[in-house]
Parts: sequence; C-alpha cells; structure tokens
Amino acid sequence: MILFRTPLFAAALAASTFLTACETKPATATEVGSPTAEPAADSAAAPVAPSAATEASTTPAPDPNSIPAGSIADAATITARPQVPILCYHQIRDWRAKDSKGAKDYIVPVQKFRDQIKMLADSGYHTVLPDQLHAYLTTGAKLPSKPIMLTFDDTDLDQFTVARPTLEKYGFKAVYFIMTVSLGRPNYMSKAQVKQLSDEGNVIGSHTWDHHNVKKYQGQDWVTQIEKPTKTLEEITGKKINYFAFPFGLWNQQAIPELKKRGFVGAYILAEKRDPIDPLFTIRRIIASGYWTPRTLHNSIVQSF
Repeated sequence: MILFRTPLFAAALAASTFLTACETKPATATEVGSPTAEPAADSAAAPVAPSAATEASTTPAPDPNSIPAGSIADAATITARPQVPILCYHQIRDWRAKDSKGAKDYIVPVQKFRDQIKMLADSGYHTVLPDQLHAYLTTGAKLPSKPIMLTFDDTDLDQFTVARPTLEKYGFKAVYFIMTVSLGRPNYMSKAQVKQLSDEGNVIGSHTWDHHNVKKYQGQDWVTQIEKPTKTLEEITGKKINYFAFPFGLWNQQAIPELKKRGFVGAYILAEKRDPIDPLFTIRRIIASGYWTPRTLHNSIVQSF
C-alpha cells in the first residue's frame, strides 16, 4: 500500500491534536536527576547581550557539501565527540481543557517557553546551526562556548508568532523542520513566513510532506514524502535543504542511503542511541516538555548530553 494515499490529515491539520510529531516521551523531572550545583537554571544573572549571542550564532561554517571527503572524520571519531545539546519543540501555546496529559509534553505554555529561553541566555548558552554542528562533528571545527541547538518541528504558526520574537530578544537562531502539507493552512505557517525565517538567518529543514513514518516507506513514498517536499522548501527559501528530521524520531538503516541519495548531509532523531555507522544521520535531540520548569530543562540538558 502506498502510504501517501491514506486519508490525509484529519489529525495532521488540527493544531490542537497534531502533537505526536516527535512522539518519543521526554524524560520526566524524576528521570533527569536532582538539581545540579550549577545555579544558572534559576539564576538572576543578566541575560546574555543579544549582540554576543548573535555573534556566536553566526560563526561562519563551511557549506557541508564543500568539505573534502578526505577531511571528514570516521564514524567512531564523530561518535566520540561530546554531543551538543539539541532541544526539540512543537507547539508553543497555553494548555487547553481538552489537551491530554500526554499532549502537554509537546505543548509548551507561552510564559514557560519564554522562561526556558531566558534560562538558556542567562546560563551563557549560544545557539548553533546545523552547518556549524556538521563542521564540528566531521572536522573538529570550533564551536562557541556552551553551544546548544534549538529545533522546531511541524510548521506550527506559534513557532513564528511566539517563538521567533522570543528567540530574537536574545539573538538566538533556530532550525525549523517543515512539514509541507500544512503550509498556508489555519494555525500553520505560510510560505512567506518560512521564507522570512530563512532570510533572517534561521535554517529550514525537511520533515516530510505529511508526517508518515519513514520506517514504512516503499516505492513512490520517497518521492512523495521526501523529494517533492524538499524541492518545495528549496523553491521557497532559494537555498539547498541539507538536513532532515525523522517524523516521530523513528528511523531505520534502510532510510539513510535513501536520504543520502537525495542530497541530505545529516538527519535528526530523538533521544534514542545514535547509529554507530552513520552518526551524522542519527543526531540526537530531546523534547522540551511543557511540564518542565527552567531548572528541570537545565537538568535534563546536563543529564542527556
């Protein structure tokens, strides 16, 4: 059966219910350990100046396709490098009465999101983007102090209307993994908004057409779910799309050569273990839970990476 012929999107296009985009349960407060001695999570220190954060976020990184094959480290070396913390966000909105307990892991209330981002700035984190991470992993290129990557999945409108101005306040940049079936629909971003994010120095990545599980792809699914959506994003941004995020964080080894054939240089999963053969295509992230205080988020970052 061809996956893309299944009924499309009753769930996929309802902002209040399409929450399982990266459905691997994040660590709970009890799973991340007791508070660390580092005071940054609840610190009253002044935020990092936007100019400093911006400088760190825009450190020049080479086009990943320009790095000579002979300069790229082997898989064991890449895996051995200290991991850079990467957060995965979905919806940024206040909880509603109909939101389930599980859904609230994927919905971060507006003020809680602002508090989490402020904590990162107060703690001295500097956002990095995928080209910087790729250069670091493959060649050992230097990163700014306390690097962190912020990623957003599924094209939700609140990522533009709420998250974007919050990140701008601290000079932070982010990666937006776009599901193209939703573009222009109610409660989702428009093509113009995606282009604006790209033009402002954020990175746009591919997240399939309508979020089907990559582990189930066969035949034409690779064209429908990967090739066409990626081409659409390249037309919108005027830039090559080099990075992919697996829906639900689910992947298999058969998917990796298919992604490589289609020009991707890296792919992102969730909290599972990386593939020792292709660590660049199984880069780990953790979901930033809607339940987490800034301190809990801080502790989870420390414990998870």
